[in-house]
Amino acid sequence: MSEMMTKFTEYAADKEEATGVAINVEVMDASQSQLTQNEQVKSLIEKGCDVICVNLVDRTEPTTITDLAENKQVPIIFFNRELVAEDLERWSELYYVGADALQSGVFEGELAANAFKTNAKMDKNGDDICQYVVLEGEAGHQDSIVRTEYSVNTLIENGVEAEKLGYAMANWNRAQAQTKTAALLTQFDGKIELIIANNDDMALGAIDALRDSQIPREDWPGVVGIDGTDAGLLAVENGEMLGTVYNDKEGQAREMLNLAFAIATNGDKDSIPLIDGKYVRTPYHKVTQENVEDYKK
Repeated sequence: MSEMMTKFTEYAADKEEATGVAINVEVMDASQSQLTQNEQVKSLIEKGCDVICVNLVDRTEPTTITDLAENKQVPIIFFNRELVAEDLERWSELYYVGADALQSGVFEGELAANAFKTNAKMDKNGDDICQYVVLEGEAGHQDSIVRTEYSVNTLIENGVEAEKLGYAMANWNRAQAQTKTAALLTQFDGKIELIIANNDDMALGAIDALRDSQIPREDWPGVVGIDGTDAGLLAVENGEMLGTVYNDKEGQAREMLNLAFAIATNGDKDSIPLIDGKYVRTPYHKVTQENVEDYKK
């Protein structure tokens, strides 16, 4: 999110220069409080904002924000945490910009399956079964639920027999993932062959724990992540991660800005890839050592 908002602000400055239309961007952080976010949206509406982009704290609680916006006729673009479809249909001026969480899980599972099938060293005990653990992002988060389900299902569908040893909720956080992984490494002493992380920060936390462990580098379990953050791409490049799934932060920032600009200026939305007049979805991409340079650029 930090990298995406940096890009959003950069693109806004570029758009302002190209069009001559002044674009004022105000970024607020709700610190994981839906009540705080509701008050922030109310404040922004009262300030006279033309469009408000919202990364919902709780994807199941959009009603207050939607009602505030509809009462004052201020369009809302939700992003990152996808609403239930019925909630987005409540008003014509509600939109969503993001990626397809299902695709990210599928791609992560494919990366893991390919690595296990092509690298015999990953099967530490030689039983042809992939013993794995999962680092989950956030309870109730759409991406966390879907990424976990589809990464594991895809691993199995791609011909890898799998055994789940355990999991930990690390809230997308590197430090939490390091602590939780250290505990899992102790609990399953030498048995873990694969660590599936819902995002790169947690994958990097797992790598931090592996570095601090007594496990030789050549005996580390494989680690896969999602997002393609700068630090994640570096870990793929140096071989600490098997791969990651690139979440197109640049594309999402650009599409969200273009949509907001079109709405605010009563402009043409024809160039925006809207699905059902509501959704903009950017594709994910699989990243390994073979193509990581393309994404670092």
